[in-house]
Amino acid sequence: MNDEQKTQSNLEIKARQLLKERGVTIQHIAELVYYLQSSYHDDLTMEMCLENVDRVLTKREVQNAILTGIQLDKLAEQNKLEQPLQNIIRTDEGLYGVDEIIAFSIVNVYGSIGFTNYGYIDKQKPGILKQLNDPSTGECHTFLDDIVGAIAAAASSRLAHSFESNK
Repeated sequence: MNDEQKTQSNLEIKARQLLKERGVTIQHIAELVYYLQSSYHDDLTMEMCLENVDRVLTKREVQNAILTGIQLDKLAEQNKLEQPLQNIIRTDEGLYGVDEIIAFSIVNVYGSIGFTNYGYIDKQKPGILKQLNDPSTGECHTFLDDIVGAIAAAASSRLAHSFESNK
């Protein structure tokens, strides 16, 4: 175990592992943060975005959302949910909003600005979000795409607050 992992809880380590297993890197999420914030901050760097994503991932609420959402996506892929929930999650039915509710628990961590960031990125679906929403992969990311967008939105909010406090 390296020094960074020693400071992380088992829950955080598992959450980060699950993201990676599902094809989502911290770099992917940082790119979304950059997408959301670069037009507001001329001196924004990818390093700053990565730092803010890392800090968001230290929050227990975020870790719990990651574990819960990914588990539900995996169960849907394995056809292990009862109907009609199986079809609802597998097809990411438009009127099913529980995936967004879990995402809101992440967005709430850094204040109301996160809601606008989340809504915007959820509609635009840039970067990794486009990949996660590609049904041709055969994978189910009903929860994960919203969780990743919410982590990016929360990191963007954290970043915006830090720029505001530096004025």
